[in-house]
Amino acid sequence: MHPKVAIIYLSFNSDIYLDDVISALQKMSYPKDRVEFIVVDNPHPKFGSSMPNLEEKLLPISGNSIPHVTLLPQKENLGFSGGNNAGMAWALEHGFEYVYLHNNDGFMAADCIEKMVATLEADSQIGAAQSLLLLYPETELVNTAGNSFNYLGFGYCGNFRVKKSDLKLEAVEEVGYASGASILMRAKLLKEYGFWDKDFFLYHEDIEYSLRMKALGYKVCIIRDAIFYHKYQFSRNQDKFYYMERNRYGVMWMYFKWPTLLALLPMALIMEVGLIFFSIISGWFAVRINIYKYWLNLNHLRLWFGKRKHIQSIRKATDRQILKLASDKVIFEEKDINNPLLKYVANPLMSAYWFVAKRIIFW
Repeated sequence: MHPKVAIIYLSFNSDIYLDDVISALQKMSYPKDRVEFIVVDNPHPKFGSSMPNLEEKLLPISGNSIPHVTLLPQKENLGFSGGNNAGMAWALEHGFEYVYLHNNDGFMAADCIEKMVATLEADSQIGAAQSLLLLYPETELVNTAGNSFNYLGFGYCGNFRVKKSDLKLEAVEEVGYASGASILMRAKLLKEYGFWDKDFFLYHEDIEYSLRMKALGYKVCIIRDAIFYHKYQFSRNQDKFYYMERNRYGVMWMYFKWPTLLALLPMALIMEVGLIFFSIISGWFAVRINIYKYWLNLNHLRLWFGKRKHIQSIRKATDRQILKLASDKVIFEEKDINNPLLKYVANPLMSAYWFVAKRIIFW
């Protein structure tokens, strides 16, 4: 019998995306009676709740042309990790074996779930896996073929806008980290080692969970033939800058041993100077100051020190193993961020530094 799969759809002003999601659910090849479509609705600060539209479009066809639907409206925006955690809690309480996170602004190919479940069933060492994300409507172009994790905590899409036909990828391949836009996870590991870290709120929570799996000795992979179509738009704003920067420090703090942090410190300080310069010319210096204020708060330090203590107590892999697929550069999708200074100065410097550092980090 097919394992039970909970698809968690985190709704956030989802009205414009829902028709494509429904169409994909109607076409899915995985047995619909073994799937629950759990919709967690985070209210949008401007547009409010999407519940009226969700109820109107989903409930009449729930358990018929699409899998059975469970609606979990939230009173406040819990963020990406907190919203998905609400769905995970429901899934584990009802005995589901796999949990699949489905981004708000995309939809699955018909056999996406089928191929992902079959891959994890065949290899118990895969802790989590993402599908191949293609851009929509530019479906010949890749959104991400496995996300890249830089050794200074940055994350970015792998093979962004590469033609799918030019992609050189094994059917199942380990990646830096799995994109939270389309990720399949084992319920038993969520139950044993925890849900997604709600304190990340937005951004880097998928890096953290992927590193958690790696630290426990599991593989994190991409499944090439499982396709998810993503209406991806790269946005640059102060909130995103704040959470991405704040959270990348958290990732490094939680997972890297003291000798690793010391080995990376010189390059981290050089990058810090560059980011301060970037924040000044972007008019975001106040945001940079707020990041420093956050990390200088004793209550926050205690919170993250507790996270570090927990991860270091359960880990089974070395830093060298965790960083095996770490990227030596940073490539952003937006031209004004991926500028000549980053391309011709920062990235070559980071690459040269990592060439040496990865040979030093033997622990």
